[in-house]
Amino acid sequence: MLTEALQAPQMVAQQLAQDQEKYAAFGALLRSRDPSAVLTVARGSSDHAAQFLAYLVMARMGRLVTSLPMSLITLYQSQMRCQGLLSLAFSQSGQSPDLVAPTEFFSQGGAITAALVNEVDSPLARAAQWAFALHAGQEHSVAATKSYIAQLVAGARVVAAWQNDPAMQTALAALPEALERAARMDWSAALDVLQDADRLFVIGRGTGMPVALEAALKFKETCGIQAEAFSSAEVRHGPMALINEGYPLLVLAPRGPAQAGLLSFASDMRERGAKVLLAAPEGTPAANLPLAVTGAQDLDPIAVIQSFYPMVEALARARGRNPDAPRFLAKVTKTH
Repeated sequence: MLTEALQAPQMVAQQLAQDQEKYAAFGALLRSRDPSAVLTVARGSSDHAAQFLAYLVMARMGRLVTSLPMSLITLYQSQMRCQGLLSLAFSQSGQSPDLVAPTEFFSQGGAITAALVNEVDSPLARAAQWAFALHAGQEHSVAATKSYIAQLVAGARVVAAWQNDPAMQTALAALPEALERAARMDWSAALDVLQDADRLFVIGRGTGMPVALEAALKFKETCGIQAEAFSSAEVRHGPMALINEGYPLLVLAPRGPAQAGLLSFASDMRERGAKVLLAAPEGTPAANLPLAVTGAQDLDPIAVIQSFYPMVEALARARGRNPDAPRFLAKVTKTH
C-alpha cells in the first residue's frame, strides 16, 4: 500500500501525458451536445472519486449531478429516460455487474456514456461509448491508493476539457510536483492520537468532502476504526452530540470557500475537549498536519489524500494490522 501510494505522483504524470486529444474531443462533444442531466455510476472509493467530479461540475459549471442508485437498473428494472443524459462510470477493475448493467442500458438508450477505469479491456470499458484509462498500473494492495488518485485526476481532466479551461489545464500539468511535496508531508502527529482509537469523525466540506469520505473508508479498511465522514455543517445537525472530551476528529481544511468554516469548527471542538487533528496549509494557526497546495484550489483535495495515505498505512501497522490485505476484503468486488 505504501509503495503504491508513493507511486501516485509519477503515475499522475504518466496519465497526464496520455490521451490529451481524447479528452479534448470528449469535452467538445459535451459542449456541443449540452447534456441536460448528469449521472455518476460507482461504488466504494470509486464513488468518492465520482463525487469529486460531481462537486467540480456543480461548483464550476452550475450543472446538477446525481449519483445513480444502481439497483434502480439492476433490481427494479427502471426504464429511465436516456435522452440528454451523460453517464460517467468510475471503477478500478471495471468488472462489477452493477456498474456494467446501467452503463449498457444508458449506452443502448441514447445517452452519452463514459468509463474512467484502470482496466481498459474490461466489461465496463466495453459497455461505455468512451473509455478513459487511468494509467495507474497494476495495484496489488486491496486498499486502493494510486488508482483512487488517478480517478480524481481523470475526473478533473473531464471537467477541464468540458469547460475548455486553460487555467485548470495548467494546474493539472503542475500537479505531479505538488503531489511529490504532499507525499513528503509529516503527518506523524496523527499516530499518537489515533493508535488506540476505536471511533473517529473525519470532517470535510465542499470539494474536500469526497476525500474525507475516502479517508473514513481507509480507516475502516486498514485500521479497524469505526470512522465516519461528515460535512462540518452537517455534523452540527446531530452527530456532534457524540463529540465529548477526548473524542478524536480529523478535520481536512484545504484552501477554498469551505476552509473558514472548517477552521472555526476545529476551534470549537478543541474548546469542547476533542482531540482535533487539523490538516491545513502550512502556516495555518493551530494546524498540526501540514497540507501542500496545488496550482488550483479545486485540485488541493488531491494533495490532501496523497498526504493521508502514508499516515494511515503507518497507523494500520502501529495497530498490528496488515494494510496490504485487510480482513474479509478482496481487490475485485462484484455486486449486483
